[in-house]
Amino acid sequence: MGMIKEFQEFAVKGNVVDMAVGIIIGGAFGTIVKSLVNDVVMPPIGLLLGGIDFSSIVITLKEATADAEAVTMNIGLFINNVISFLIVAWAVFLLVKGMNSLKKKAEEDPAAAPVAPPKEQVLLEEIRDLLKARA
Repeated sequence: MGMIKEFQEFAVKGNVVDMAVGIIIGGAFGTIVKSLVNDVVMPPIGLLLGGIDFSSIVITLKEATADAEAVTMNIGLFINNVISFLIVAWAVFLLVKGMNSLKKKAEEDPAAAPVAPPKEQVLLEEIRDLLKARA
């Protein structure tokens, strides 16, 4: 029974929930980026290069036969995926850069000086010091 309780505590911690939300948002973001690359970025690039449809660029390793389909290397799809990766990597870089600059500003902010300890802690420290002085 202890393992189930331990798992429940782990599963409801803020970090796990935050991670799950991040994964879901990341999946949705990936879909948007894929559409951006395939439907917005690549058509003009293909047009500039003479009307090439990158998704159809393949290298045929073995022609199709009556028994088997053709074996191809889908170079165009790979190029689309590389561009998608670069866009996602750039967006993550900008996000991390922004978070780091906010963190740096918070560290430099003099208003964020350490807060005085609670009254109870100060009293306990005084009691401790008086007991040490008596001994």
